[in-house]
Parts: sequence; C-alpha cells; structure tokens
Amino acid sequence: VNNCLQLVIQTSSIADKNKPFEFRINKEQSSFHNRLLQHDLEKNYSGRQGNVQYDNTNFGSSSSITSFPVLQRTAEEKILNSDRLTLERQKLTVCPIIDGEDHLRLLNFQHNFITRIQNISNLQHLVFLDLYDNQIEEISGLSTLRSLRVLLLGKNRLKKISNLENLKNLDVLDLHGNQITKIENINHLGELRVLNLARNLLTIVENINGLDSLTELNLRHNQVCAIKDVDTLPCLQRLFLSFNNISSFEDILCLADSSSLSDITLDGNPIAQETWYKHTVLHHMMQLRQLDMKRITEEERRMASVAARKEEERKRESHKQTLLKEKKRLTICNIAHQWEIQQNRVALVASLNPDKDNEPCQINGSAAYVFPEESRSLDTILSSAVQGLSVLESHLVEVEGDTLYLYGSGALECLDRNWSVQTAGTVVTVSFMFIEFDEIVQVLTKLKIKFPNFVHLKFKETNLVALQQFNALAQVNRIEQLTVDPQGNPVVSFTLWKYYVLFRLNHFNLQKINGIEVTQNDIVMAERLFGILAYVSSSELPHYRMLSLLGESRRKQFHYLLEGKGKKSGFGNEESNDNRRAGGESTARATLNYTTKDFHVEKLEEIKERKTLCQTYIENLVKEAADINMKNESLQKLWPQMFIELVRDAVIEIRNKNSYMKLCLQRIADQK
Repeated sequence: VNNCLQLVIQTSSIADKNKPFEFRINKEQSSFHNRLLQHDLEKNYSGRQGNVQYDNTNFGSSSSITSFPVLQRTAEEKILNSDRLTLERQKLTVCPIIDGEDHLRLLNFQHNFITRIQNISNLQHLVFLDLYDNQIEEISGLSTLRSLRVLLLGKNRLKKISNLENLKNLDVLDLHGNQITKIENINHLGELRVLNLARNLLTIVENINGLDSLTELNLRHNQVCAIKDVDTLPCLQRLFLSFNNISSFEDILCLADSSSLSDITLDGNPIAQETWYKHTVLHHMMQLRQLDMKRITEEERRMASVAARKEEERKRESHKQTLLKEKKRLTICNIAHQWEIQQNRVALVASLNPDKDNEPCQINGSAAYVFPEESRSLDTILSSAVQGLSVLESHLVEVEGDTLYLYGSGALECLDRNWSVQTAGTVVTVSFMFIEFDEIVQVLTKLKIKFPNFVHLKFKETNLVALQQFNALAQVNRIEQLTVDPQGNPVVSFTLWKYYVLFRLNHFNLQKINGIEVTQNDIVMAERLFGILAYVSSSELPHYRMLSLLGESRRKQFHYLLEGKGKKSGFGNEESNDNRRAGGESTARATLNYTTKDFHVEKLEEIKERKTLCQTYIENLVKEAADINMKNESLQKLWPQMFIELVRDAVIEIRNKNSYMKLCLQRIADQK
C-alpha cells in the first residue's frame, strides 16, 4: 500500500495550544506498527534516554508500590517535550510510576518485557499509547484513559480482546501478532478507523457490527475461512485478507454487498489459485480500485464482465440440467411408488412394521422402496423453479449412452414408435425397471427388430421369481450379457440360477452373467445339472407339441421316423435332442418354455407362514429375555444380604487360626 494515512489527533500543545497535533504515516510493506510510528516521537527522544532517571526509592506511603521504579525527568526535558515520553528498549518488566507527567499525550513502551499494563491510570490526557513487542497477556488498566486515540499492542501474548469499554474515542487499534481466536467486545468503538488483527488465530470474521467509522481492517496471516457482517460497515475501504483459508467465493459473499470497499487482498488463499478468481471478484465487486495490491484496469473489468456472462450461461445450463435431473428423479420416485402399490407392498410393509414406516422390508427377497415425504419434495433451491414439472408420470423412457432405460410398464409402448436408424443402432443394452416380467415377455420379440445391435439385457424390480421365467428369453435373437439385479428379483437367491440360464440359453453363447465371465467349466456344469431335464421334458411332450417346435424340414423327418419301419427305443428322442432350429436352439431345450406364475399366491402364503414363525420366535426370545432380566433384578436385591452372610461366615470360619489351618490342610489331603 503506497498511499498515506493521515491521523489527526486534536490535542492541545504546550508550544501552541491552538494548533492541533498531527503525525503522518506512510503505509509500506513493513508491519502495521512501524507504519504508525513514523512520526517525530523517536526524533525528539533519540539519544536522550540517558536523561531519564529512575528512582527506586519509596513513592508515597503505600508499600504495595515500592517495587515499581519511579520515573523522573529534568525540568529541561519537561519543557522541551512536555507531552511526549519514550521508554523503548529499556528492558522494563513493569510499567514505571510516572510522577508529575499528567499532561502526557504520547507514551512509548515498545521493545520491553512488560507483562501487565499498570501505573498509567493517572495519564488521563494520553492519546497515543505504544506497547508494541512486550509480553502482555491481558488488556487492562486502561479504563481511565478516555482520551486515548491510538493503542498499539502488537506482538504481545494476548488471547482475548477485552476491557476496552471506556475507550470510545479510540481511532487506531493494533493487535497484530497475538494469539486472539475471536473478534469480540469492540462493537462500541464507533470512532475506530483502523483495526489491525493480522497474524492471530482467527477462523471466522464476525461481531464487527457497530464499527461505523472503520476504514481499514487488516486480517492477514490468520486462519479465516468465512466472513460475516463486513457489509454492515459503511466506511470500510481497505480489507486485507492475504494468507488465510478462504476457498470459495460463497465464504466471502457478503463483501459483494459492501458499497464502500475499494481495496482488497486475497492472495495466499486457496481461492486465489482458481482460474475464475479474479473475474468473479471483479464482477461482484465493481467498485474495487485495487485487488491484491494491484490497480484494476478498465480492460480487466471488461474481461471480468465477459467471463461473468459466460459463467452465467454455464450456470443457467447447469440449472436446466439440474431441473431435468430433478424431474427424472421425481418421475422415477413416482413410478417406484406406483410399483409398490401394484405389488401390495405398502400395505404389507405397514402390517409388518407398524411403528417403522420408513424402514424397508424384504418381500419376495426384494427390498421394498419406501419414500418419506421429504424424499418426494423438491429441494429448497429448486422449489420455485420446478413447480410446473409433472410428477405424475407413470413411465419414463431414456436413452443414455448405449443404454435404453425403460421405467414402468407404460414405457413398453415406446417400442412401437418409429426409432431413427442412428438411435436404434446405438442401443446395446436394454434395462427394465419396475415392470412385471410377464409384460416384458410380450415385447421381447420386438427388441431384436427395433434394436438390431442390442446384446445385453438388464432386469431390476421385475418380479423374476422362478427359473422357468428365463425360458422366455429364448425368444430374443441374440444375448451376450445378462444382468439380473437382486433387488426385486428373488430368483437370484437360488444357488443354481446361473447354471440354469447357461443351460437353457446355451444357443446364445452367453459371455457374462451379472458382470462375471462365463467359463467352459460353467457350461459343462450346467449341462450336467440340467441336461436330464431337457430329456424328460421332450420325452413327455405330446407329438403335436413337438411338431409345433420344429421347422418344416424337421417335421417331414419327424413324420418319417414315426411312420417308418419302426424306431428303436430312444432314437426319436436322440434325433429331437440333436436337431437345431433356425436360431440354433435344440428341440429338447425348446420344450422348456414359460407360461405364467400360477404359484405366486402360494409364495405369498409361504411368506405369511415365515412371518408368523419369525414373530413367534421373536416373542419367545423376548419372553426369555424378560425372565432373565427379572431374575437378575431379584439377584441384585438379594446380593447385599448374601454378601454380608458370606463375609460373616468367612470371618467365623477363620476366627480360630489353628483350626482353620487344620481344616484347610485336611481339604488339601482329601483332594489328593
């Protein structure tokens, strides 16, 4: 800072009582204290400290002050410098008693070892007090100095700001280089213009309301991470925040509301490393003249304005995307809620957990979706912007990357729309959520027509409950990957479900199931486990059903085998097992197909039985625990008396030492 700060202190001078006393301070990169002390104070007393005499003799009749040195000046010194006194670098540990100097205006104690402010209460005309570089731990002894305008307490050991209630005329307060952790007890200093709190331990800037005259605030080299109330200072012009922990503009947002602020420094903070730092600060604080000790040019303001417009556009686009995501979230929540109602899960959850409405319950091996009111409401920031969004959509269709997401049964109708060749060609994965598997089966044949490149099916909350449902996937032209989420698909809890899928969809040559590579050993194991199933199924299948599974050429061959010269036992079955349809699926496996879920009601009954069993078991456990607790309480009541009796018996038993020793020896002998 290269400009000058001129402090004018209205005091009466010995030489000219009508002339105000002035001193001028050049603000350089040196410490705040050195800047304030560039006046003629040292000039008048430089080389004259030898004339200051200390008298350690008794002063007054009180013995409590005999240990304090008494300062005496010659008559010549008093005449030449009647209102000024400097005692710097005198190795003082206490403030001396200053006798006969009640008219002093400037007092300098810097670079000593003083631990407490005292013996200056009689200097009621003092306007400048310098205690820089001492060992003071508490502000005290200043209550009578009502005329004090400049108080310099930098580089001491202060941990708290206190005892300044009577210094209402204070103009400059320097507390840098201390251990202060909180700004407090200064709201009454309405005349204060300069406040220096650099190199302390501050983390939050607050409690500065009422400093209506403050023009400069120095907070360099602290640990500040947030700023409050600065916008309430009507005269603040210079704010120094270098080398703190400010990481985002939101932490200093109140600075944008200050109309008087002209100079600010934020260098040395994490925020200053951001690319948007300068443009953002200049855009929100158009009144600034200097930033980080550098004057702001018109070109920089223009660039900041351009950057701010781009940032606004980015925020609008981001806001738009946020709205779309919010609409998607609300729609999915609504679809999930409707899915709950459809599966009668809400009523079942309420009956199983009457006191825990928000706790998910296992139904058919699936965690039921539960949405408390707050999860279906909009966030505070978006509440006004998304009021017009429809949250009653019963389905959602979304193409994201190479995946087609279908939420809700209504989404299946999208397969009938006219998809562009480009979009349809990019779809590799089709994901079904909150759709009954029976409804999905009806559209499986459309997938291979609409999306020729799709090779991956995903199922989540589709009520896959039986192995036979996988038979329906044979209708699809081609599958390389299959993902069945455990949520809403109890069939995944079956140990052998993957082997059954590999056996039934053997003609697809599946590469992955639930993200795990399929090995040759898996295929061999699947054949061993379920191979006989295809043989039994094809053996028991009526001829007319077998013919419906075969192509035209295979039908003629099958008729020839049936009407010919007779077939050997099992020959027809071997042919049936060896023949492949156009898609490559064996006829024997084709006999394993999926119809409906007739056993769904039985499954619910089984769940109810399990529930009853669990409830009974828990009730028994609770009853046993209650009994144990009751016994424990009874024991606690009886134990004091039992303990007394045990102690009494032991005392009686060992009363006769010889008898007790014989008894113990006898017991040892009996044990042997």
